[in-house]
Parts: sequence; C-alpha cells; structure tokens
Amino acid sequence: MPVEEFVAGWISGALGLVLGHPFDTVKLLGFFKGMSFPIASIAVVNSVLFGVYSNTLLVLTATSHQERRAQPPSYTHIFLAGCTGGFLQAYCLAPFDLIKVRLQNQTEPRAQPGSPPPRYQGPVHCAASIFREEGPRGLFRGAWALTLRDTPTVGIYFITYEGLCRQYTPEGQNPSSATVLVAGGFAGIASWVAATPLDVIKSRMQMDGLRRRVYQGMLDCMVSSVRQEGLGVFFRGVTINSARAFPVNAVTFLSYEYLLRWWG
Repeated sequence: MPVEEFVAGWISGALGLVLGHPFDTVKLLGFFKGMSFPIASIAVVNSVLFGVYSNTLLVLTATSHQERRAQPPSYTHIFLAGCTGGFLQAYCLAPFDLIKVRLQNQTEPRAQPGSPPPRYQGPVHCAASIFREEGPRGLFRGAWALTLRDTPTVGIYFITYEGLCRQYTPEGQNPSSATVLVAGGFAGIASWVAATPLDVIKSRMQMDGLRRRVYQGMLDCMVSSVRQEGLGVFFRGVTINSARAFPVNAVTFLSYEYLLRWWG
C-alpha cells in the first residue's frame, strides 16, 4: 500500500489548517484560539482521508496517482473512493472535533483576579473531563452527524476537484498550479455547501451535555432546531464556511499535488 498519499495528506492538512483556523474561530474569542490541538490532529485526519481515497482508487482502478492523468478513473470510482475516505475520516475525526468545538466555544474569560477559571484547561483536560462526566460514548457525541456529513460530501469534494482539473487541463497532462488552486477552492465550497446542514446539527450535538442534555438524539436535534428557528437554521454559517473553504482547500490540494510530484 503506497504511503506517500498519507504523508502528503498529513502535511497538506496542516498547511490548510494554519490558513483556515482564523475563519473557523471568527465568531469566537480569538483568531488562533484552540489552534495547537487541531493543528496536530487535523494532520492525522487529513492523512487518513487522502491516503484512504488514493488507495481505494488504486484498488478500484489498478492505477497509481501518477498514472491517473493518462488513465483517468470514472467519476463513479472517484465518488466511491471519496465516500470511503470520508467515512473512515469521520470516525478518526469525531473525538478530535468534539474537543476542538468544546475548547473554541469556551466563553469564560481568561483567568483574572477574582474570575472563575475556564471549564477546560486544555485538550487533555477537556478529553478527560468529557470521559469522566459523559462516559466513553461522550467522546463520540455528534459522530453520527459527522459521519453523515462527511461520507457523501467528501465524494462530492473529490468529484468537483477532478472534474474542474480535467476541464481545464489538456488530456494526459498535469494540471497547472492555477488550475489546482481554483479546482481545490471550488471543491471545498461545493462540499461545505452540501455539508453545512449536518455541520450545524453536529455542532449542536457536540455541545449538548456540556451543562445539561437538551436533545434525545440527532433526529430530535433536527426537529427541535427547525421548530424553534425554521429551516434557515440548517444554513447558518454557510457563508463563513465557504469563505474558509476556498483558500484552505486550494492550499491543501496544491501542496498535496506538489508533494506527490516531488516524490515522483
């Protein structure tokens, strides 16, 4: 099993996070709040995503990454490989994403004379607190919504990227840097537009239980959210998600492609 895709995914994921993290926390206390933990975890998760995607395509088409420009896989194979990567990524991502969301939504002021300390002192303390207060399953709160979000949308993500690269690249050649940047950026936007409704539910499920249980499950969360806030709640944050998605995924794909070409 080729490992270059895993390593390239690791590095490109870290680079994308550095660029995108300020957008991810723009509504919260600080642009780079909670960055130290996700920059370590997202590299692992991105490594799983790109590694599983590329190796699934290898199984389906018997062509390596370098051969796929001359023998492009079908969009069905791309979608299936993307869905496989998204499904496995979601299970790796769930605990990391929960801890990130809890830390970023921590609104207590920083410790000052007479002020209460933050609920969580850091990612390790956050994980230990969730495990102690909510049990082992608490670390996977929102995992079903995350899986339903990522499985099809990662398929859409790779189809959009490959489709745009093929449209603007002469047959048999590698796409230019500009094409990779644009295709990667629009792939990110397309996947986030599709993902935002379940991302809203995922975040609410992850914050549920912080003080008291509000929802009985994912379906109850959906119904309650619509009843209280209308259908528009499912697209809350789509603008900031899209603004973040373009540069992050443009850089992610560009670094991924160049790393694989460099390793040859």
